Amino acid sequence: MKRNTNPKVKARFRRKLRIRKKIHGTELRPRLSVFRSNRHIIAQIIDDEKGITLVATSSFSKEIKGQKIEGGKKAMARKVGNLIAQKAKAKGIERVVFDRGGYLYHGRVRELAEGAREEGLIF
Repeated sequence: MKRNTNPKVKARFRRKLRIRKKIHGTELRPRLSVFRSNRHIIAQIIDDEKGITLVATSSFSKEIKGQKIEGGKKAMARKVGNLIAQKAKAKGIERVVFDRGGYLYHGRVRELAEGAREEGLIF
């Protein structure tokens, strides 16, 4: 697999590794991980001790894809945050550790976090 040579991607990957040293998801408090592409946003709740994804959703999941959402990518990110929190609550997860994945806590990443908090997820 060819490595990405884009300096912005390399810098984000270095930030991601630096953050990941400090943030670790457990069974009691799993990690809410965010990935953002130019078009979509993906959120996963991960138990790092077992190495499994407990809950996942994205802007192209079937629950969101059919809906007409006004407000662009930020509104879509907030909807993904709402949905990940609802799925987590259904699995009995109330507290998580937020992993922004090397992205700034701004824009779509912030909207996702606020959407999850709206639905009662604590981090």
